[in-house]
Amino acid sequence: MTAPASPPPGALARRLNLGDAVVIGLGSMIGAGIFASFAPAAAAAGAGLLIGLVLAGFIAFCNATSSAQLAAQYPTSGGTYVYGRERLGEWPGFVAGWSFVVGKTASSAAMAITFATYAVPTVWVKPVAILAVIVLTVVNTLGITRTALLTRILVAVALLALTLAVVIGFTHTAASATTPGTPPTVYGVLQSAGFLFFAFAGYARIATMGEEVVDPARTIPRAITTALTIALVVYTLVAVSALHALGPAGLASSPAPLSAVADATGADWPGIVIRIGAAAAALGALLAMIAGIGRTSLAMARNRDLPGSFAAVHPRFHVPYRAELALGLVVCVLVAVTDLRGAIGFSSFGVLLYYFVANLSAWTQDRSRRRYPRALAVVGAVGCLVLVVTLPVGAIVAGIVVLAVGVGYRVVRLRVAR
Repeated sequence: MTAPASPPPGALARRLNLGDAVVIGLGSMIGAGIFASFAPAAAAAGAGLLIGLVLAGFIAFCNATSSAQLAAQYPTSGGTYVYGRERLGEWPGFVAGWSFVVGKTASSAAMAITFATYAVPTVWVKPVAILAVIVLTVVNTLGITRTALLTRILVAVALLALTLAVVIGFTHTAASATTPGTPPTVYGVLQSAGFLFFAFAGYARIATMGEEVVDPARTIPRAITTALTIALVVYTLVAVSALHALGPAGLASSPAPLSAVADATGADWPGIVIRIGAAAAALGALLAMIAGIGRTSLAMARNRDLPGSFAAVHPRFHVPYRAELALGLVVCVLVAVTDLRGAIGFSSFGVLLYYFVANLSAWTQDRSRRRYPRALAVVGAVGCLVLVVTLPVGAIVAGIVVLAVGVGYRVVRLRVAR
């Protein structure tokens, strides 16, 4: 038996096995989807959110197959930022990386707010959310194995609470269940799919950690498809049970819908258990998001698409600590100035563009590198564009402005470099 070789200076350590990768992907998805996006999806489509969930899940599957086969060919940090550069050129890679960083930064703010919404009274939501960001940023800087261990604990707590919510949802009905919700329309269903796509994007965290996964060519594709399948089953059970208990109108109007499901029992303890689970799930998602954004920022900084100081890797813990500390600061600012619905819409805009580039990159792969039919990449790319244009206008405008800022930054940097 020999100890694992230490990574060279500036490189990350391969310490994550298949179970770790699946758990990190689940931790990124479970908190984001169930406890944040169902309410705005119900507001957009009423009971039609179930169709939106299926549509979002199918597009996510197409994206996952593209990400999986690209990650097998390019097992390094950065995810689609790297794939876009290698397959399409520097500019598509930059657009993907920038979209991911800004979109998932907004997701991190949404998860921090979700955690605090379930954990504390309304007046304390923003301060507690900022405190959560600070604590989890510090945890991430202490090493990826600590991130994976804490994520396992948080996912286990969340799944136990969700099991309770599903049982209650199928066996109880609140008074709001009889109130008619928003009539489903094609546009509303598509918009709900855009919101719910936010729930499936966690598997990208696995691909962005390609430099830290053991046997990445085999582990990453298996981890991505496994995590996505588990999440889809969980989402479907929770969505159907919540609609049964609250109805579309009750689900749309509740800031903490699964707590409202628990309240249908008339007892206090189910609500307490579900709030604990919701808080744990949101923390798990936030923890994994900080890790994933840090790795993409590291890859971009190595190519000078972000400030070069973000490429620094801690000599002891082997994490991109400067990028993660800077990210934590930005997320704290977003928590202070945004609300949950706005953060989800803006995040979906950035993440859908990210996967659009991923699908285009997968379409260009040689036959020997493709593990799935090329048609899935085409469907995934078209689906991403359709969902982008159905997002709220404010989210689209904000996304375009932030994208323009990133493009402007890179244009200036290239001119200075010349």
